[in-house]
Amino acid sequence: MKAALVGPSGELLHQARRATGRERGPDAVVEGILDFAAELRAYGAEHLGEPASAAGVAVPGIVDAERGVAVYAANLGWRDVPLRALLTERLGIPVALGHDVRTGGLAEGRIGAGQGADRFFFVPLGTGIAGAIGIGGRVEAGAHGFAGEIGHIVVRPGGTPCPCGQAGCLERYASAAAVSDAWAAATGDPEADAADCAKAVESGDARARDVWQNAVDALADGLVTALTLLDPSTLIIGGGLAEAGETLFTPLRDAIRQRITFQKLPSVVPAALGDTAGCLGAGLLAWDLLTTTDGMEVAT
Repeated sequence: MKAALVGPSGELLHQARRATGRERGPDAVVEGILDFAAELRAYGAEHLGEPASAAGVAVPGIVDAERGVAVYAANLGWRDVPLRALLTERLGIPVALGHDVRTGGLAEGRIGAGQGADRFFFVPLGTGIAGAIGIGGRVEAGAHGFAGEIGHIVVRPGGTPCPCGQAGCLERYASAAAVSDAWAAATGDPEADAADCAKAVESGDARARDVWQNAVDALADGLVTALTLLDPSTLIIGGGLAEAGETLFTPLRDAIRQRITFQKLPSVVPAALGDTAGCLGAGLLAWDLLTTTDGMEVAT
């Protein structure tokens, strides 16, 4: 878990981390969040002169921000956890609940790589692939909370089965986890991962180039579909795979350029906030509760 105290313009005032404790079960994770939030608020009172005035929390999985409920998070074992109500009761302040990727996208759009872009698309490449659609300073959740799920666009029909029930989904080919699996298979080393593959690409390894290019091609196919639907001015790529820098971005920009026809080529840039994006975005959600008349519109 990553937590922070955040100022009104998104400035980072204090940050802390701790393990989720998920090995102790889903209820222990919830208790850990409540305790962590209370400690952070107390830290503000003691060291910054005042406690936090509102709280934002970003969680993975399916989130119903309007009701303040974490509907489903497989890796935490959660179903229908009323996080907003629990945190409000514990802290006694307004609480906003958001999806982790959309919350990170909110931060990248306002204070990170998307500053000044009226429309952007944020795509972190990690264990899976998701996306955040930025429009006019807010992030679109969709009618049912599923907007931006680019990782489940089918880019290879009939391909690798996906836990979502489809086959050939983008995240089965272009996530950091997918590249790690492919490189481990190519090398016969079960410990080999995407970072190792990127280093091998840089050193000229032909097998690594093949694995890497397959991932880049799949990613470009998915992103061009997104460009066709959303027409963003900026594509922000983050997550572990983006840490490869131009080893990723140079071939990715080329692959996108080769695929577009009538679409306008957006700026394709690396995320700027790293793994603090979710924390900062949660802080922005909290500030939105205090500074807008309809804070939950942003919190979705």
